Amino acid sequence: MAYIDTDLSTAEIHPIDIVESLAETRAWDFDRVGEDQIAMAVEGQWRTYSLTLAWSSADETLRLICSFEMDPPPARRADLLDTVNRANDMLWSGSFSLWEEQSLMVWRYGLLLTGGQMASSAQIARMVLDAVNACERFYPAFQLVAWADHGAETALKIAIAEAFGRA
Repeated sequence: MAYIDTDLSTAEIHPIDIVESLAETRAWDFDRVGEDQIAMAVEGQWRTYSLTLAWSSADETLRLICSFEMDPPPARRADLLDTVNRANDMLWSGSFSLWEEQSLMVWRYGLLLTGGQMASSAQIARMVLDAVNACERFYPAFQLVAWADHGAETALKIAIAEAFGRA
């Protein structure tokens, strides 16, 4: 996933306008839910992820939520939560949560833009890339724990650290 070429951070542009421009450039399905919120669908290797980005002017934070369905059997819930905790320990930014009521696995991240700072298109593109990459990385582990009775340690071996270099 390459960044969009235009850096929109030089003018005072609403962060959600930048996200909308990114979604248009990438030809992602999106819906501008309101002035301060946008919902998108981004295709990954394992599945299509639902992303929502919302701007809070009060908190000066651009929040990203990337989710996918996860409704583990009740008997596997404790092991899945253990896996989520261990996965979070492996992440530098963002974190996973299991929203049981909505049957969703959620990756969350907040970009603080205090003091009137502006988000750049590169920052927002990176936020989206990191969200999808985190979900792609840990999706197989979560599935193995929830549906194949694997333990967290065994399942997380699949979510290996990113490789360096190119083949």
